[in-house]
Amino acid sequence: MRALWLSSGAAVFMAILLGGCAEKSSEESEGPAKAGDPLTSLDTLGYVAGVQKAALAGDGEAVRREMAEFQDEFRKSIKLADPARAVDREAARQAARSVPGVRSVAWVDREILFVIVDANEARSYATLDGICLALEPLGDTLGVVVNLQSGAARTGDELELLSRNCQLEPGDRALLSQDRQLDVVDPAVRAQHKANQILSAQSEEDLKRQQESLRILEANTPSVHD
Repeated sequence: MRALWLSSGAAVFMAILLGGCAEKSSEESEGPAKAGDPLTSLDTLGYVAGVQKAALAGDGEAVRREMAEFQDEFRKSIKLADPARAVDREAARQAARSVPGVRSVAWVDREILFVIVDANEARSYATLDGICLALEPLGDTLGVVVNLQSGAARTGDELELLSRNCQLEPGDRALLSQDRQLDVVDPAVRAQHKANQILSAQSEEDLKRQQESLRILEANTPSVHD
């Protein structure tokens, strides 16, 4: 029995210690919420300790709260959006419109938010972060993928979409997320086209040099009739 109380006491101490670290980390974070980081053994110990602490105090509500928080962190660690907290579409559209530089907003499907910005400079991850932060009070942004396009685009590169899940790194996808390509021109096709243009320009330059060399050679070669 004594060993059990010692174990519980150590767990409570760890809960207080780890809880303080979590609060500090939250205060230091100024960007959008992030998901995808795996739960460590210390993370798990902290939640177990929190549950034990609440149970020892006879606080059933705190036990349920700690368990719900643990489940939520586990869900985020496996990059699974919470369907019960899906972002309200119309409210999200209005919130995104309030971000500086945004011209228009529309939902493509249940998770892809298509945003057109006024200038090429606004097609940036800073703008994307601003949109995601504006959406956070409305639900779980792990279920939202923002696609930015410049309304001032004049070239293929400027027309390219900037896309990212609100809580993940560029190119990463949430669990069960649809893999949709919205770019008018596939990036691989655009890259090949640029490479072909460079090769074509180099070939034209080589041809001009060859023609110039031939002209100089002809100008400095005596005629057989001289």
